[in-house]
Amino acid sequence: MDFSLTETQEMLRTTARDFLKQECPWTLVKDVDESETGFSTDLWHKISDLGWLGMMLPEAYGGMGSSLTDLAVIYEEMGQALLPGPHFTSAVLCGSIVLEMGTDEQKQQLLPAIGQGEKILTLALTELDYGWEPECIHLSAAHKDGSFVINGSKCFVHDAHVADQIICVARTKESDDPADGITLFLVDRESPGLSWRNLAGFLGEKLNEVTFESVEVPASSVLGEVDKGWSALSGPLNRATVVLCAYMVGGCQHLLDRTVEYAQTRIQFGRPIAAFQWVQSYIIGQANHLEKARWLTYEALWKLDNNKPQQEQDEAVSLAKAVSSEAFHECGHLGHEVHAGVGVDKKYPLYLYSKKAKTLYSYLGDPYHHRRRVAQALEL
Repeated sequence: MDFSLTETQEMLRTTARDFLKQECPWTLVKDVDESETGFSTDLWHKISDLGWLGMMLPEAYGGMGSSLTDLAVIYEEMGQALLPGPHFTSAVLCGSIVLEMGTDEQKQQLLPAIGQGEKILTLALTELDYGWEPECIHLSAAHKDGSFVINGSKCFVHDAHVADQIICVARTKESDDPADGITLFLVDRESPGLSWRNLAGFLGEKLNEVTFESVEVPASSVLGEVDKGWSALSGPLNRATVVLCAYMVGGCQHLLDRTVEYAQTRIQFGRPIAAFQWVQSYIIGQANHLEKARWLTYEALWKLDNNKPQQEQDEAVSLAKAVSSEAFHECGHLGHEVHAGVGVDKKYPLYLYSKKAKTLYSYLGDPYHHRRRVAQALEL
């Protein structure tokens, strides 16, 4: 098991780092965070031109056919820069779902547009109880004369306000097995009966509640098989989750680097605060969290790229997500301990990372959810 980067991956990292340093300073992230849309169209077009939105898509659909590790190298740099926008939600998460579950026609129609940044998709899965398990899916889709009528609400939907289409996870049949009877639908955001509202709070991304009131969609909007959507969704969720972990690892790295720099330059009692043992313990804690998250993330990437047995993949991804979520959150907390008052000043970027860490902590499953998955994978 070799986690060292190839020469090509090193080049990808250098290119991404140089680009983001130039095009995505923290002041831009701050401006975007305070905007209504939560992303910069100018920056969106630039990352599209670089091919980042199509990296994981096969060449047949205009993508690069890159490995997950190649993509994760880019996403680690994105996390360091805190690159905003629906790039993950659309290109990675929804791109994976369409690639795995879509018909040939759906793939031809959607994947090139996703990879070129011409179309934005998002996933509406979680509901009021915010669970990532099948038993938490209550929004219904009822058969009606060859179509389906969707009723219910989805909460904490990332980027719904800018999406062209929403992949909606709905229950089409009641069953003793909660994983049975779940179907995925492609729904146009402007469909009659569909509405959304922005959720306010200390959030690092724009989250929405999406309401479906008798939204009628044709049978051709189904992704995958009717009633069999949950099992098919597990593969795309695994792939997207481990890429999200790489983004959080990048965030941890930035928090460590910034905290070390601050501790070395902040003078108190005639010497840098980095000389004080308590400050050192905070920074060592950050380094410890970072390394745990990084190694587990790259182990999971290696297992997915090398097509290891499904149980090993599930276990590795969930371990990586549980640890990375906690690591990003704790690196932010420890960074604030060292920075003290300046850490919450909006003229300083630390608070942006704390907001993002809190938002991503639960996205695609919180640590509790993923530890349960590990226990299930181990048949405990």
